Amino acid sequence: MKAKKIIGKLLILLSSAIFLRFGLLHFLESENLAIKIIALIAILSIGALFSLKKSAEIIEESTEVLSEKTKLAGGLLQSLGTAFPDMILGVTAAFVSLNLRHTDYERAINYAIIAAATTFGSNIYNIGHAAWCIYRQNLADTKNKKILMFPYIPAGGWILPIKQHKRKPAFAEIETSQSVLVALTILTAIVACSMVIFGKVASPPPGISEDLYQLSSPLGYLILFISIATLYTFRKAHRPGPGSEEAKKQEEVLLHTPLIITWFSLLIAGATILFTAESMVKSIEVFSIITNTPFVVAGILAGLIGCLGEMIVVHNFSVNQNGRIGDAIVGVAMDNIVTITGAAIVAIMGGIFLGGGSLILIFVIILSLNTILLKQISNLKNIYLNTNS
Repeated sequence: MKAKKIIGKLLILLSSAIFLRFGLLHFLESENLAIKIIALIAILSIGALFSLKKSAEIIEESTEVLSEKTKLAGGLLQSLGTAFPDMILGVTAAFVSLNLRHTDYERAINYAIIAAATTFGSNIYNIGHAAWCIYRQNLADTKNKKILMFPYIPAGGWILPIKQHKRKPAFAEIETSQSVLVALTILTAIVACSMVIFGKVASPPPGISEDLYQLSSPLGYLILFISIATLYTFRKAHRPGPGSEEAKKQEEVLLHTPLIITWFSLLIAGATILFTAESMVKSIEVFSIITNTPFVVAGILAGLIGCLGEMIVVHNFSVNQNGRIGDAIVGVAMDNIVTITGAAIVAIMGGIFLGGGSLILIFVIILSLNTILLKQISNLKNIYLNTNS
């Protein structure tokens, strides 16, 4: 693809985010309920289905090039790209909350709850979807025939037994994914315990009857250190080179793209996500007010919007046969560690993450899904060993 064509696509992408932030967002302040609802639907639809989705794809392609050139783990670079949307949604909500703390305390609390539910709630979707993908792969291997990713839905793609893949994942990647997932489980437990034991809010604001917990700044430093140490520990690539001729041709095109274009792509994708995230976070608050939806529920829905990129990557890597399933399961665990890193940074800078019983429930679900995914990866490793024995 020529450089001019790539730049043209990037500018269209950035324009869509600017349109959301400086155009449609103002309609949410309208007194006309119909106009407000139309603007709300437009912002969430364009943001999720176009701006965030396309930005994640650009970051995915760019990090693939960097993985080849730097020999860093594809899953790590993938996570830095695909975790960006849901991390920025949560971080943006936290900073909006911080800015409103002295002018509109009630709204500040609303955004703080959305921030926590978005940041940690997105991990539920990532881990749950990854567990499903690996479960379907294991089922295809057990039955020794191709099966649909989603029963009765051909559009979801087909899963082939691993012995029929054009290129098999590196065994080291499968082992690494288990180690990263164990680290994620421990880190999630540390965050949950830190908030409950040391972050209880002494005087909950008026209108909130349950106890509230927050991630404090001192603990933010500890969590940030553990997160970065984990990412650094599993930074090295283990994946083999391209297998099929089609994969080789695609990577050759990417590798011969001027490096300045790659960096420009990352810059535009990041700017797009920032503008889109701010628009969507404010839309979520309006949605909650209009529908009387609890802000923690709205935050969890926002988490789904933000993690679409990672879910798409894991899905695509599962239904193709080019040995990328290892990248997928390493990347999904890394993705969630990156989002926790973002939460720690915000806590250190004075941002607010708040949650009550619902947030504790989110942590319990995450830890349960981590266990399920670990079991599915263990099954995959056993199948891999039997296939190659």
